[in-house]
Amino acid sequence: MTLASRMDNLGTETAFEVLAKARALEAQGKEIVHLEIGEPDFDTPKHIVEAGVQALRDGQTHYGPTAGLPQLREAIARNSREVRGIDTDPGHVVVTPGAKPIMFYVILALAEPGVEVIHPNPGFPIYESMIRFSGGTPVPMRLLESKGYHPDLDDLAQKITSKTRLIIINSPENPCGSALTREELETIADLVKDRDDIYVMSDEIYKDILYTGEHHSIAAFPGMDAKTIILDGFSKSYAMTGWRLGYGIMPPELVPSVVKLAVNSVSCAATFSQLAAVAALDGPQDDVQAMLAEFTQRRRLIADGLRSIPGINCPEPEGAFYAFPNISGTGLTSAEFEDRAMNEAGVALLSGLGFGEFGEGYVRLSYANSQENISKALENLDAMVRNLG
Repeated sequence: MTLASRMDNLGTETAFEVLAKARALEAQGKEIVHLEIGEPDFDTPKHIVEAGVQALRDGQTHYGPTAGLPQLREAIARNSREVRGIDTDPGHVVVTPGAKPIMFYVILALAEPGVEVIHPNPGFPIYESMIRFSGGTPVPMRLLESKGYHPDLDDLAQKITSKTRLIIINSPENPCGSALTREELETIADLVKDRDDIYVMSDEIYKDILYTGEHHSIAAFPGMDAKTIILDGFSKSYAMTGWRLGYGIMPPELVPSVVKLAVNSVSCAATFSQLAAVAALDGPQDDVQAMLAEFTQRRRLIADGLRSIPGINCPEPEGAFYAFPNISGTGLTSAEFEDRAMNEAGVALLSGLGFGEFGEGYVRLSYANSQENISKALENLDAMVRNLG
């Protein structure tokens, strides 16, 4: 089969590839601790499930508006005003099946040959994949271990050129677990606020999983609401990965293009999922806080445990539920560490190289698993590393 050349520009998300390998080993009887998938191991809160079930019983199983149900767009706008302090109108909101479509549509709408898009590296691999697919040029913004996986903003200033159309930021960040400070966001805003041709896509999907301080959105800085596309969703905060529901908050002039792309690809998000999401935003947030409390304990367990293994250094994650340790001291490459962890230690984790060129020498572990399983994984990894010699 002769495929379109654009397919050569598409990357992948290695978490699902490693998951498939782990499942194959489990089918052969091998015990695997899963630390590869970025998915909360909690059930969706009951009041959200009940809202979805009731919607199904009420016959809410038909097409809805492409941009999302009016009641959900209003709930998202109201939540954004309360949580981010942004004067958001429902007309700025587009709801999609998962958050990735927002990422895809915004990059397709803004990037093209001759256009540069700055993105975090190590970073979520779909950013670079979509930039290349659109014909744009990816420009990596390196996250530095020496700075707790924060970017060098002086270097960022040098990367902004006349060709820059979009800057992607992700806070809290996948895979590094770092969170941009208010001062850092203000500096980034100052770099672009006077450039009418540059937008910022702020991936805030992990905003509710923050261990210290408060979440800040760059859209809240003066003049940035008209230049920022916020990407968010329900998968991480509410353990709703299987409900497939995300959204974007964006300048109104971008909405028609994003809606047009959605019409041509997904039509609309599932109606009953959207009604469940209204209950998520408007209902009690106790389950969100309970998940955060449990992730806080796991964070300390995994960071301390990794640091106790010879040749491994692990900065303390500031948000999300990922540890991104430097494993170069073990003498293994990222790919070798991933392979040996799976086959020798029975631990599924991800090579840092899957998150960009600057991920070599690192691996990502998701601590969206029980403390018992995390402890078992740490014990197995410690034995594996100590036996390398």
